[in-house]
Amino acid sequence: MRLLIAAWAATRTVLLLCVFKVIAVPGPDVTSDVSVIYQGWYRVLSTGVFPPDDVTWQYPPAAALAILSPALLPFLEYPAAFYVLACAADAAAFALLLYASRRGTGPDRDHGLGRSRSRAGAWVWVAGLPLLGPTVYARYDLMVTAVAVAALLALSRSPRTAGALAAFGALLKVWPALLLVGTPRGRVARAVWGAAVAAALVLTAAFAAAMPGALDFLTHQRDRGTEVESVGALVFHVARHFGWEGQVLLNYGSVEFLGPYVDLVSTAALLCTAAAFGWMLRWRLRAVEWTASTAADAAFAAVLLFTVTSRVISPQYMVWLVGLAAVCVTLRTGRQGLPAVLVVVATGVTLLEFPLNFGSVVASDALGITLLVVRNGLLVAAAVLACARLWRTTVTEPLRRAEGPSGEGEDSGGDGDDGRGEKAPEPEGGLVSR
Repeated sequence: MRLLIAAWAATRTVLLLCVFKVIAVPGPDVTSDVSVIYQGWYRVLSTGVFPPDDVTWQYPPAAALAILSPALLPFLEYPAAFYVLACAADAAAFALLLYASRRGTGPDRDHGLGRSRSRAGAWVWVAGLPLLGPTVYARYDLMVTAVAVAALLALSRSPRTAGALAAFGALLKVWPALLLVGTPRGRVARAVWGAAVAAALVLTAAFAAAMPGALDFLTHQRDRGTEVESVGALVFHVARHFGWEGQVLLNYGSVEFLGPYVDLVSTAALLCTAAAFGWMLRWRLRAVEWTASTAADAAFAAVLLFTVTSRVISPQYMVWLVGLAAVCVTLRTGRQGLPAVLVVVATGVTLLEFPLNFGSVVASDALGITLLVVRNGLLVAAAVLACARLWRTTVTEPLRRAEGPSGEGEDSGGDGDDGRGEKAPEPEGGLVSR
């Protein structure tokens, strides 16, 4: 425990020194988003309206709370206050993971969701985030991820709280809505989804009534290109060496490819996203058993699928994945250990491509393409493995155990055998749904 806390304190001190520019980090200044873009939005939002006709404002209404949050520390300048609050969100998520790992084992009598906890998740959080460098504290995604971590860890004790937190997270940055995909069927699902819908409606109505332009973000990404760090962008990075005549431009707040066939690749990405979520729906319909970690495992798989099929993979997306990986490893009844490791490694590679070698990425030179192939390849591998393990633990293996070797409902591996000649660990609280 002391080593964990010391490691967190040491690594976060380095991150703060980076964003306060005591330690210089090569490449583009990642803090400009806070000092220029966020602070500009802060001035507009402080007047009681959302940024009018600003296509770079692409966030749901509760994002205003994150942008306005530095007002809580009026004795600090805006950038400094933002960094301090980002560090506070980091500390909160770390504390939640530590607390979860200390709750011991045993069934939750109220909801039937077993608990089996490990400090490995806290280590993933401590080690994974600093690998992204100062970008971690220079984006509000850390605050969103802290809410998502809280939602998943709350599920076993208070489904309604988990649902409300997931809805709040979705109104901060959309993707936490994917936390709902793996909630167990029946009473728990009704409680989580009911609370999420109610919270989302109330918060959205409140923002729409209080601040004009709350829903303008819905139309601000219609004409996006393909961002240079995405999986689909690799097509154009290679094509540039064979005479492709497109351009790399700052568009919608990110560096994107614009030109011939970009619309085709962007459309293909959207179709891949639709297919991925079709797979998630099929998984939910086919799933036989839920354990303590199934909701987190499903959320991890869904966000990985969203990330690798998206037209955009911004560096801060890695914060989401590290947070979800940490929860999955904390709830160790799942089997997402290897995908979690791949995500942590991909986070380190992301620092190499942004900001350290972003010039090479934009130029599509050999180093830039290599870094993108490695990073995106790791994410694709993590997504495939996460989905395969989710399917195996909730569909394939339960059906195999139910059928038995003769198809008469006997367990082919004996009592507690996992099919490999070893005793399988009992998920705390048993199987919560069939």
